[in-house]
Amino acid sequence: MSEETGKSRSASTVLLVLLVVVVLVGLAVWVFWPQPRYLEGQIEADRVSIASKYPGRIRAIHVREGDAVKPGQLLVEIDSPEADAKLAQVRAMVSGATALRDKAEAGARSQDIARAKAGWQAALEEARLAQTTAGRMERLFRDGVIPQQRRDEARTMAAAAAQKTAAAKAQYDEALEGARKEDKAAASAQLGEAEGARAEVEAVVAETRLSAPVAGEISTRVIEEGEVLGAGFPLLVITRTDLPWVTLNLREDFLQGLKVGQEFTARVPALGGREVRFKVSLIAPLGDFATWRSTRDLGSFDLRTFEVRARPVEAVEGLRPGMRVVLPETDLTAG
Repeated sequence: MSEETGKSRSASTVLLVLLVVVVLVGLAVWVFWPQPRYLEGQIEADRVSIASKYPGRIRAIHVREGDAVKPGQLLVEIDSPEADAKLAQVRAMVSGATALRDKAEAGARSQDIARAKAGWQAALEEARLAQTTAGRMERLFRDGVIPQQRRDEARTMAAAAAQKTAAAKAQYDEALEGARKEDKAAASAQLGEAEGARAEVEAVVAETRLSAPVAGEISTRVIEEGEVLGAGFPLLVITRTDLPWVTLNLREDFLQGLKVGQEFTARVPALGGREVRFKVSLIAPLGDFATWRSTRDLGSFDLRTFEVRARPVEAVEGLRPGMRVVLPETDLTAG
């Protein structure tokens, strides 16, 4: 009986030693086996700031933070009484210049033409009468009936009537012809100047209605209705959620084999660990502040940090700026 007990204890001891050895070997393998290193990035997106080119007071704000907007959607209305008054002024200038241009193009009215023609016809009859009278006086002077003074007076009246007729004829011709080419050109130029001033003011007034230049989401709103703002003051920020990308800040020794256009797969924890395919679009060095400084004295060198941007190969529903992206280091260059 004692023999069997001794054998049983010996077997138990051997098994315990074997178990301890297996555990120690497992611990050694776990400790010294190289663990995979993970890279972590963050989803980002383009941001568009909405600002006013001109000062004014906020009349109305049609969006709030978190609202989705479409291109051309009205966001903010700004009240600018000065711009409205200037617009009314230049519109009146355009109306006046248009009237002057039309007048120059149309020429004289029919009533003015008829009046000028009547004046010319009357002057023509007066000239004929004066010419006839001068002829008679000339014959009477030759016969000695009248003195030379009377003959000279008749001649002078005939010459004056002829000049008056010529002037009346010129006025009639001018009425028929209308304004001179120079006057028409000046009127057209004046109208063009007025229209240019109107277009300039209309552009200013249009800037009081700010619309969304791109589709996205209102991520920042820094103004309220009734506030007075200055030129260039930022009002809203639109985040383009339809064009996200992931940013990875990598030490340069992690970039071996990585190039623009290369694809890799990463997980997005916020989407339940969903795997997303990305395509590298940018590899650019960061500033000196991101340089890894070596602490070894011999054979050491500094390592710069590079910014790597990659965009999803396909649209990913729910992917938003701020979400983390995780992938093993080996998967980055494996493709």
